[in-house]
Formats: sequence, C-alpha cells, structure tokens
Amino acid sequence: MTFALAACGGGGAGSGDETTEPAGNGGDTAAAGDQTIGVAMPTQTSERWIADGDAVKSQLEEAGYTVDLQFANDDIPTQTQQIDQMILQEVDLLIIASIDGTALTSQLDAAGAAGIPVIAYDRLINGSENVDFYVTFDNYNVGVQQATSLLVGLGLLNADGSENPDAPEGPFNIELFAGSPDDNNAGFFFNGAMDTLKPFIDAGTLVVPSGQTDFDTVATLRWSQEAAQRRMEDLLTSTYTGGEELHGVLSPFDGISRGIITALQGAGYGPTLEEGLPVVSGQDAEIASVTLIDQGVQFATIFKDTRKLATESVRAAQAFLEGNEPEANDTDTYDNGVKVVPSYLLESDIVYADNITELLVDTGYYTAEQVEQGS
Repeated sequence: MTFALAACGGGGAGSGDETTEPAGNGGDTAAAGDQTIGVAMPTQTSERWIADGDAVKSQLEEAGYTVDLQFANDDIPTQTQQIDQMILQEVDLLIIASIDGTALTSQLDAAGAAGIPVIAYDRLINGSENVDFYVTFDNYNVGVQQATSLLVGLGLLNADGSENPDAPEGPFNIELFAGSPDDNNAGFFFNGAMDTLKPFIDAGTLVVPSGQTDFDTVATLRWSQEAAQRRMEDLLTSTYTGGEELHGVLSPFDGISRGIITALQGAGYGPTLEEGLPVVSGQDAEIASVTLIDQGVQFATIFKDTRKLATESVRAAQAFLEGNEPEANDTDTYDNGVKVVPSYLLESDIVYADNITELLVDTGYYTAEQVEQGS
C-alpha cells in the first residue's frame, strides 16, 4: 500500500514554525552530507510498522540522509544484531522502535561510547542513560480515548466525551485486554483506560464478570491477535455460559480487536453491532479494522498519524546532527529507570464510523477504495 508520506504541518522537535520541512538550515538538505541514520523497526507483521518504517525512511531521504532501515519481525535477537551491525558500520544516529524496551542496554552502551545519538521511536527504551530523545504520542491519553470510545459505544458518553444525560443505567458486562508487557506504552494505555473506566466500575454501571482487571492478567504478549482470540474464547467458556451477556470489550490494538471479534462471532454474537456484537475498541487505525468499523463490526479505533511521528523523528534527528538539542514538549513523564527522557508527544484521534472520511480519507492516509476493500 502506498501512503502519502509528505511531512505534516505543525511545529515540533527542533522547530517552532508551521513548515513541512524538517527543522534546521531553513529546509536546506545539503547539511546532511554523507550522514547515515540507522532505523530499527520491530516487525513487518503489522501494517502500522510498515507504514512507520516507510514514512521515516522517505522523510529522512528527502532531508538528504542515507537510511539503513531494518525490520526484526518481532524477534529480539534479530533486532539486537541489526542494531549491533548499524553501530559497527558507524551510523551517525539511531532511531529505534524496540521490540522489548529492556533488551537493548548493551547496544545503547555501545552507541553511547561511539557518540551515536539514540532516538526512541514510539516505544521508550528502559534501563539506559543513552536514550537521548523520545518521540511518541500522548500514550496515557490514547488509553483515555480507548476507554472513552467503549463508553460511547455503550451509550454512557456522547461522542465528544461528555456525559450523556439519557445514558442507560446498566449494568453492562465488559472484559479488559491490555497490550504487551514488554512494551512500555502498554502500561500507559491501560492506566489511561482504567482511570477513565473506574468511576463507572465503582458505581456498578460497568461490571467485569471474569474478575480479571489487573494488567499482568489481561496483558497480551507481543500484541498477538491469536493469543487475544484464544483468551476471549476462554473467557466466553469460563464466564458466559450461564446466560450472561457480554456488552463490551476494552481492546488496546486493532489486531487484538480482530482476534476478539473472531472469538465473539464464533460464539454466536453478531455478526455486527446492530445484531448484538459487543462494543470493541482498538488502536492504530489498521485498514482491516477501519473497514470493520465502516461495516458496523468493530466500534472504534485510535488514529495515530505515523506521518506526523516520522516528521518529529526527522526534526529531532536533524537537530542532533547539527549539534543542537531537539525541542521537547514533555520533560517529566517518561522515566526509563535511569533518567527522564526528554520527549515530544503528539495527539491522536478516535475514529468512529461517521468520521472515517474526515480523519482518514480527506487527509490522504487511506483512499475511499482502500476503506471499502479493507486492504
């Protein structure tokens, strides 16, 4: 799939204006010279990470840099070897979206010793002082948005997040899923979601019949769609065979959402929301899930525009390579256990069926044909 990879407008790391060019030298790319940037992405099994890799590579090359882009297919030893090789080849800067945020300490030590700046891309790298910058979305707020979409789907909130004065009393039965425990973002997503759901749980409006509410129990290793489907099937067998009805599921990622939906449909729910399928949230606006939303199957997803994330990474990289410090808009939140990493946080959007065109088609992220076809 071809994505529109042009940099999106708005100030960001290393820039305070509205230019779509990376910061530094007024957009003059000659300063990049022969510099090489190593880009380590976690996997090609998710369309989201393919889009990220393509966007970062395209925008860095447009800025004049040589790019070594590697995908590790969710295998930690593969990613460590790829980064080791980049350091041996003396890249000038590393942009890393880690598989396991705790598994790269020796690689970052080597990068620090070689004077290679490291930008953590959307996943914080923990346990190292050699993380120079972090570019991501406001991950706690992403979790708030996931829970908000679930509450909207149940009729407890309006689409703008305000209280619905005509909200049903409930109670509504829900189940909870979280992301991979080795991904630092997963905790932020879950905490934001649970802080949003807690008042409704405390009031008895929402009930979790399985009793599975802690992160370690509901986490999904490697964000696996298959593991999520198996767990949802197990929950239905263990908790919902006595006539209990499931009304909603908190899902932190579209792949997990599709696994959940497959299990629900296999158990006789649905096949659509209108026909009794529970409300299921999501994240990443993957095209397969956007199509399900358009068809009334999945209720919502969170759109994190990878083009904007790539743009901020390029701006931060160019600032470092020109001897400057990138602009951060958060210097308090992201403590990796050794230091608080200066960060640039981007905002995300909730995608419902009625705003797919506005958020995804009109902005050039997908075409209408892609939404219709789901690919």
